[in-house]
Amino acid sequence: MYLRDVGLIKVLQLISVGLLHRESTVLLEKPSYLYSLHVFQSADIHLSGISMDECGIVPSDLSRRSKYNKTKNILYSIPCFHNPTGVLMLESRRKELMNVCEKEQLPIIEDDIYRELWIDELPPLPLKAMDQNGHVLYVGSLSKTLSPGLRIGWVIGPEPVIERLSDIKMQTDYGSSSLSQRVAAEWLSSGLYQKYVASVRLQLKERRKIMMQALDLYCKDIATWNAPSGGLFIWLKIQPKISMKKLFSKALSKGILLNPGRIYEEEFDQHIRLSYGYVPVQDLTQGIYQISQIVRELIEP
Repeated sequence: MYLRDVGLIKVLQLISVGLLHRESTVLLEKPSYLYSLHVFQSADIHLSGISMDECGIVPSDLSRRSKYNKTKNILYSIPCFHNPTGVLMLESRRKELMNVCEKEQLPIIEDDIYRELWIDELPPLPLKAMDQNGHVLYVGSLSKTLSPGLRIGWVIGPEPVIERLSDIKMQTDYGSSSLSQRVAAEWLSSGLYQKYVASVRLQLKERRKIMMQALDLYCKDIATWNAPSGGLFIWLKIQPKISMKKLFSKALSKGILLNPGRIYEEEFDQHIRLSYGYVPVQDLTQGIYQISQIVRELIEP
């Protein structure tokens, strides 16, 4: 069963109010976009980071951490083109993850809003496709592919859970815009959406190429990064130890807004999240050049 017309933050709010107890723990990748929000913290729900590598969540760490408070845990994961790292969880890792969660009876919130923004090849099937026991709440959205303003998203899960979330949603906002739902339905049913998303992928491929070339040209000696196979982000680690606060303020003075790594988890202070999705193409190379110059200035004693 599914609940539609909800954005990601609204979904998380509904889950925090309707499904989780106070003092529950949400396990999540470390780093994670969720750390930059305060949806769960405001409901007295704790966040606990799980190690990840280039393949996704590390299953052994998840198994170890989930044993601490088994009855109150839930896992939040972004398997496709993770925010902020851009990591795509491999199929083999997804199977390992599901095995751990089944063994530990650990429910999952699968945030799959970047799935359709693949560039190189189709991503593996969602965790939800491997879910045999209704342990996965699957969250999707049109906000990254079509328009954030539509506020169209959905949750797929067991019928009792969806009924509970639907009831809370009706009590809090009395339903949602039928106009935006009709617009989305027309795009999806007419084939326009599929054509549009295909064009978005081509644009993202070109934008990624431009940013990667700029990084190779200007940042090889001062930073490390991996090429994402989709999504919107490149996770950049600044190698020299510099003041990220100064980097942020100096970049902002030049019209460049950076997302410092510490907002996604404090121990990632020497990282920044770069996005090639929305910046004008002509500004991508110049922006990377300016960032590299600021870093070099901050290295100098």
